[in-house]
Formats: sequence, structure tokens, C-alpha cells
Amino acid sequence: MLDFIPKIPIAEAVSDFTDDITNAFAWLFNPIKNQFGDFMEWSADLLVAIPPIIIILVVALLAFFITGKRIGLAIFSVIGLWLIYNQGLWEELMFTFSLVLIASLLSVIIGVPVGILMSKSKLAENIISPILDFMQTMPAFVYLIPAVAFFSIGMVPGIFASLIFATPPTVRFTNLGIRQVSEELVEASDAFGSTGTQKLFKVELPMAKSTIMAGINQTVMLSLSMVVIASMIGAPGLGREVLSSLQRAQVGTGFVAGIGIVILAIIIDRFTQNLNMKKAD
Repeated sequence: MLDFIPKIPIAEAVSDFTDDITNAFAWLFNPIKNQFGDFMEWSADLLVAIPPIIIILVVALLAFFITGKRIGLAIFSVIGLWLIYNQGLWEELMFTFSLVLIASLLSVIIGVPVGILMSKSKLAENIISPILDFMQTMPAFVYLIPAVAFFSIGMVPGIFASLIFATPPTVRFTNLGIRQVSEELVEASDAFGSTGTQKLFKVELPMAKSTIMAGINQTVMLSLSMVVIASMIGAPGLGREVLSSLQRAQVGTGFVAGIGIVILAIIIDRFTQNLNMKKAD
């Protein structure tokens, strides 16, 4: 009944727009893809070169002290990491961890300043909030499309997709944390003649640490989930093992790789949560 309405060429327009952006910014995308990609591979190779026993012991010691000298997380870390090594997935684990680490750091570096801007400007909040809503409601797989269009396949597009997917929590929680700082404290800092910078770094950010760390925790976990999905566009790591096992119907191999992802997720989550508790204390 509606066949008389011509098809709107949305797909063609988006393809043309993406091609134009890729060509116009090739001077930027190509160096990022090549040099940043080389840096990421070097970082992962460096982790792989470290003897596994050293990494396991360091993680266990960090877990012991971060949790207030409790041995529960330390024991879990030792057993979990040893199991991954025992299953021959240590190299894949190191690649996954390096991708999560870099994606999370970039998300925090971008997210915290943007959150501060939102907390200081109502106009910025009104502009950025719908963008964050869009970023969080878009299905994760969709982010792989512009990542591949701009950076081809490999580690860099995986980081790019993770960055878009994982940044919103840090932005939102930073904005929320600063806005929740007691007005009395802000007024007291103004009364003592504090500058805007002094008030931000000595009053607002310290008081908002707990909330900001909660956002960072979510960002790290989202980075991990997206890095696994990014295996579909060539990102190495445990996600690639899961995808390969799925394609070959190798249930056992896929299950083992999935267990490795779960172990890494639990360790990272407990680390960030305990850091948040220490900050709150």
C-alpha cells in the first residue's frame, strides 16, 4: 500500500558520508592505525615476555594489600590466573588485558574532563547528555562499523569501539559526583578566596572521588565486554578464541576461553571496587 513512496537512500548517504570522512581525515587515521597499533602490539608483547609466575605473584600481592591484607582475592587471583596459563591461553589473556587497560585509560582521560565540563556548564550538560544517551543505547555491535571504516581491522578499531562504548559512565559519574558536593563546602572554599582551579582540585574532586571511581569501575567492565566483541573485527585475545570456537562448534574450547574472560572480569572488578572503598575511607 505504501509502495508509491520512493525508498529513502539512507544507507547510500551514510556510506558516502563515511567515505568522505575517511578520505578527509586519512592523514589522522593512518598514523593512529599504524603507530598506535604498533605501540599496542609492543605493550602486549612486553606483557607476554614477562614470566607468568611473576605476573601471578604481583597480582596476588596487589590483591592482598588492596583488600586490606585479606587473602581471599589473592588466592582467587593465583588459582584463576594459573588455570588460564594451564589451559594455554596466557598470551591471549595478556592481549585482552592490554586492550582493556589502554581502552580504559583513554576513556578515563577523556571522560573525567568532559564530566567536569558538564558539571560546570548547564549548556554543556544539555548538549552532551543526549550524545551520551545515544552512545549508551546503541547496540554494541554497531560501533564496530565506524571502527572498521576508519581503521580497517585489528587492535586499533577494537580500542576505538571500546572507547565509544565505555566512556559514558565515567562522564556521567564525574558530573554527578561534582554536582553532589555539599554547597556549604563550596561556599566555604569561596569564602576563603579559593580560585576555580583550587576549588575543583582541592574540594570538589576529592569529595567526588567515590562516585567517580564507581564510574571508572563501570567503564573498565564495559571496556572488557567490548574488547571481547571486538574480536569480530580482528582484535586479538580471549574473545578471538571464543569467536573461533563458536564458528567451529568447539564447545569445550569456547567454554575454557569464556572461563578465562570471567576470571579476568572478576579480578578487575574486585580490584577497582576495593580501590573505590579505599578512596572512600
